[in-house]
Amino acid sequence: MVLLSRIQCKQLLRLFLGLQPARTVQTAALWNGLGMEETDCKSNRSTCSETHFHSIGIEDVKGLCKQGHLKEALDVLRSSSVPVSDASIYSSLLQACVKSKSLAEAKLVHAHIIATGFEPDLFLGASVVIVYAKCGNLVDACCALREMAQQNVVSWNAIIAAYSAHGNSEEALSLFNQMKQGGIQPDHFTFASVVSAASLQHGREFQDCIIKSGFQSDVVVGGALIYMYVKSGTIDDARKVFDEMPMHNVVSWTAMIAAYARHGSGDEALSLFYQMQGTRVQPNHFTFASVLSACTSLANLEHGRRIHNCIIKNGVESDVFVGSALVDMYIKCGSIKDAGNVFDRMPERDQVSWTTMIAGYVQTGCVDEAMKLFQKVPQHDAVSWTAMIAGCSQNGRSTEALDLFCQMRQKRVKPNSVTFLILLPACANLAALEQGKQVHEDIVRSGFQSDIMVGNALIDMYAKCGSIENARKAFDKILEPVVVSWNAMIVGYALHGHGKETLQLFEKMQYSDTKPNHVTFVGVLTACCHSGLVDDGWQYFSSMKARYNVTPAVEHYCCMVNLFGRVGLLDEVLDFINKIPVKPNAAIWGSLFGACRMYANVDLGEYVAERLFELDPQNSAHYVLLSNIYATAGRWDGVEKVRKMMKDRGLRKMPGYSWIEVNSKVYAFLAGDKSQPETEKIYAKLESLAGQMKEAGYLTTMNAALYDVEEEQKEHIICHHSEKLAIAFGLIKTSHGTPIRIVKNLRVCNDCHSATKFISKIVAREIVVRDAYRFHHFKDGHCSCGDFW
Repeated sequence: MVLLSRIQCKQLLRLFLGLQPARTVQTAALWNGLGMEETDCKSNRSTCSETHFHSIGIEDVKGLCKQGHLKEALDVLRSSSVPVSDASIYSSLLQACVKSKSLAEAKLVHAHIIATGFEPDLFLGASVVIVYAKCGNLVDACCALREMAQQNVVSWNAIIAAYSAHGNSEEALSLFNQMKQGGIQPDHFTFASVVSAASLQHGREFQDCIIKSGFQSDVVVGGALIYMYVKSGTIDDARKVFDEMPMHNVVSWTAMIAAYARHGSGDEALSLFYQMQGTRVQPNHFTFASVLSACTSLANLEHGRRIHNCIIKNGVESDVFVGSALVDMYIKCGSIKDAGNVFDRMPERDQVSWTTMIAGYVQTGCVDEAMKLFQKVPQHDAVSWTAMIAGCSQNGRSTEALDLFCQMRQKRVKPNSVTFLILLPACANLAALEQGKQVHEDIVRSGFQSDIMVGNALIDMYAKCGSIENARKAFDKILEPVVVSWNAMIVGYALHGHGKETLQLFEKMQYSDTKPNHVTFVGVLTACCHSGLVDDGWQYFSSMKARYNVTPAVEHYCCMVNLFGRVGLLDEVLDFINKIPVKPNAAIWGSLFGACRMYANVDLGEYVAERLFELDPQNSAHYVLLSNIYATAGRWDGVEKVRKMMKDRGLRKMPGYSWIEVNSKVYAFLAGDKSQPETEKIYAKLESLAGQMKEAGYLTTMNAALYDVEEEQKEHIICHHSEKLAIAFGLIKTSHGTPIRIVKNLRVCNDCHSATKFISKIVAREIVVRDAYRFHHFKDGHCSCGDFW
């Protein structure tokens, strides 16, 4: 019986801390040299011996380790009464532990070595250090190194490499110095490990040491130096090291190609790859993935196909890593068909390849194809769910995006911050405030409320859903707003016509360290326009370049045209347009066009229409607005002329539709729509409202019909516009006193605007309407736009 010393028992206690209780009992038996007889291990051993190990002895441990049967090998070690006399048995066990990353089992083997009093040789001692280092237990690796009677460069390399791999560069450098002080000379692996973890400053110092030690021509050390310089962003230094290397391996070639690809030098990466082909070094899957990334950044399909041929010749097309890179390359180079062909041929697909192909279909607008593929994914993660949600949200299918998110939650897949960044715009597009609030609750539960990008998206969502108060609350919760945060709130206020609040926030922004940019001034000038603040608008516009060094762009000139047009300065607007330093585009002329409609200026309207038909001939909205101007003036011949022009040019008026969210569900309406289940109630409600409105003094604005038909028919057409149907539905389905929020895809017509003012007073409700240009807050018979929109 071998009794352990107190020191050995302390070592074992430290080594086995954290092991499962059952195993600790067995180990305790080993500590005291009980030979297993006095524990339950005796019966376990005899049972194992009778059933499994009757023909297996201690000499068979190495064979079991080679076959990957670590557990069985340890069972043989525990059950054998024959002491281990060959260090290679322990070495085999430790190597198997390294391969399977089995720290607990490594501790058991180490305990057996100590408990049996086996004296490890230099190689076995190094193996103990290596297994702890490779399993990530750096503390015990250091202890094992210090306990070695004799140390060598292999054991030091293992622990230095482990610290480097874990990003502990200072500790790796300290160990390197201790190694040299101990009289052990570093080899090329030592230098490679230390340099890989070094900062740029330390890396340059080590390069001098490498040269003095004669390892400057070593391919492993050279690769490590290249990695260090690339990691530090000094690509030229990395290339210098590469060019000075007398010989290259696949690692150094790949490192340099990947560096160029990642840093936007795709041409250099391709050139280097073609140089590599002239050598005897065969590229591996990392090389091909890197050079494909270069093709992707260049959007160079020709080179991509050439690389694809090389991949086929090298027989690595079936590699999932390479296959995913090929799919991504073809997608980014605009060949979704080739991407699909590669994907279909892949014998094995991982989550990356599935998600890449789904994202490819999404980016090309093939949402249905993406959905079909998404449904075939064996197992979805947050990334694949997010890719599909993005596909719907970014292609005008916001309702489906929100439905997918509900399914994602039902599957208990945890969303990431990107998921929320995509979901919030979907809520904003639909003005689905209730669903937006639910997503906000999910954000808080998921711990992303402090993410500034998510915070910015929340501001935008609430503003576009018509809840400017909640938008401000979201803004105030951001501890350190960036320019995007300020802009989101400023633009939100502007779209709601809150000019005073916009300008106050802009002044507050100037007291912070945030500098306004061109988006900021679009918000400020829009606020001035929507609130009729002509003098303030001109003042801010004039100060853009002089005070803030922001050069006015087309968007800012559009705001000024809108601002002047709002107050009827149409001649001045035309003069302003003729003097601006940029060529007027459709947006600028379109801004003036709106003022022509408001002030029924037919002559100027015709002039502006000619400019718009030249610049944007396929936009039906311009024709409709000209028709509106003619109709307002009673020029039905002009209306007919525009209608014929549209027919000749194959244009159709975009159908107007409105939608409303009720109980987290979105309902859409077309003009004269009778598809809703409660159509009878909706139309009955409209009839009732029409009577009350007439008693209150409402008169139908007949020119809103834009048709030369009988007055009674005009009134019928106008009364059933989509926003009126949505409002009636909202009044039926929501409780008294709650605001009604409507979204319209076009500009609200004169009659609907007038009618909504009357309805808001009759029903004593706030009605918020978001049209294609701004928000209208109707309350007590008034609108926030001041009847200019």
